[in-house]
Amino acid sequence: MTSQPPDLDVVRASYDRVADNYVAMGMGDLGPTPWLRAALTAFAEQVRDLGPVLDVGCGPGTVTGFLSGLGVDVSGVDLSPRMVSNARRLHPGLRFAVASATELEPAEASLGGVLGWWSLFNLPRDVLPGVLVSFARGLVPGGQLLLGTHVGDGDVPRTEAYGDVPVSWTTYLWRPEQLTVLLGDAGLEPVAELRLPPPLPGLRDQVLLAARRPGLSTG
Repeated sequence: MTSQPPDLDVVRASYDRVADNYVAMGMGDLGPTPWLRAALTAFAEQVRDLGPVLDVGCGPGTVTGFLSGLGVDVSGVDLSPRMVSNARRLHPGLRFAVASATELEPAEASLGGVLGWWSLFNLPRDVLPGVLVSFARGLVPGGQLLLGTHVGDGDVPRTEAYGDVPVSWTTYLWRPEQLTVLLGDAGLEPVAELRLPPPLPGLRDQVLLAARRPGLSTG
């Protein structure tokens, strides 16, 4: 079992508080982000015939719904019950559950893909590697992990978010080369890397990394 972050319950409560504002503000809307849509489309093309896909930290299900529309057998999990409630309301035909990334222990070679779409940056630096190992183990040979996050150095405490709602969480920043090492240590090999400038003034550079479990798919 992956070690649990000490602030897990505090982070969960924070996301519960911001969930409705997050939806109302249209956060995560893929409409203005053609490069991100393209990356998701490429991911879908490569994994949809390999098995089910798990969207970890799915929020209100925006990306889950996008992948489903591309023919992917996808379900979502999120730490926040309120986020999951919104996801079920907005995407009633899809499957969503409440769970932390650190609680997931997918069966060996049971998934065609795993998505961490700007959803793992709250995991402490000593916790993320174990989570990636768990995800890698769950992939079938040829299955892929797609990981997006904020680029930088250091740890950024947050006290308000999404309409000045009080929150308490830490954003752990990573350099792409650091994440590439972590993915390699988890047993995955690189597929693609997409670096993007800040989506809005005052935000940070973004990176999206795709990595695969070596071996030939049996699908």
